[in-house]
Amino acid sequence: MPAPRTVLLTGAAGGLGTLMRGLLPSYGYDLRLLDLQPIEQPAGEPAAAAVITADLADRDALREAVHGVDAVLHLAGISLESTFDKILAANIQGTYNLYEAVREEGVRTGGPAPRVVFASSNHAVGFTPRPQGDDPLIPVDTPRRPDTYYGLSKCFGEDLAQLYADLHGIDTVSVRIGSCFPEPANVRMLSVWMSPADGARLFHAALGAGSSGHTVVYGSSANTRLWWDLGPARALGYAPQDDSEVFAARLVAEQGELDPDNPAHANLGGAFCTDPPIWPY
Repeated sequence: MPAPRTVLLTGAAGGLGTLMRGLLPSYGYDLRLLDLQPIEQPAGEPAAAAVITADLADRDALREAVHGVDAVLHLAGISLESTFDKILAANIQGTYNLYEAVREEGVRTGGPAPRVVFASSNHAVGFTPRPQGDDPLIPVDTPRRPDTYYGLSKCFGEDLAQLYADLHGIDTVSVRIGSCFPEPANVRMLSVWMSPADGARLFHAALGAGSSGHTVVYGSSANTRLWWDLGPARALGYAPQDDSEVFAARLVAEQGELDPDNPAHANLGGAFCTDPPIWPY
């Protein structure tokens, strides 16, 4: 399918949303920005087609935001662990509201509903033991083992995407994002890091891929220390260009290698698997 041009970017004021605001327009997208917080576009950032300040609880605002778009890149919500009530409102109820708006847009136009690219997370499978030595890479069909209420909300989002694909024909690519920052902050991130440029490449591939239904992929760069299988993402057309190994010598010198006896190092989710979670993760 041709790459969609008008894309609603939710969570546009957040860290990842801000990075994508600067990178995705180079792929030809007109971005419609939505966030609970006011969005200020700095000088030099490509101008958005529209800027909307709204909560995911505002279903009327969501319906208007979705109207006329080709796709939605859904980054909004709480991105760390929080109380169940806060996760329930933002990540679970909010994601449901978003999918309902997408469904209603398809009904309103009488055509296909916008595609959704859903920001899932590696924390949906966080209690999966990390590969060591010659262990195989973790596949996308590994059993889900959320490490937090946050991870649980991403399991819900993936299941909701599957339901709306089967019931309403809405296409979704769920991207289990690792850590998308300009640089990895610790040794664990060397295995799950996704450079912002590779993040834009992956979202672009997911927005325009010919897949249908619900597809789950892992999101990271082509890291030397990679823990999971990027094959499904590559099948969408994703061609990562970066590798966290350029940061490895400094981080290992400062922090040491991962200790398999340390509960914050033993599993895919890192410090999310401790109670309470240890920050930084």
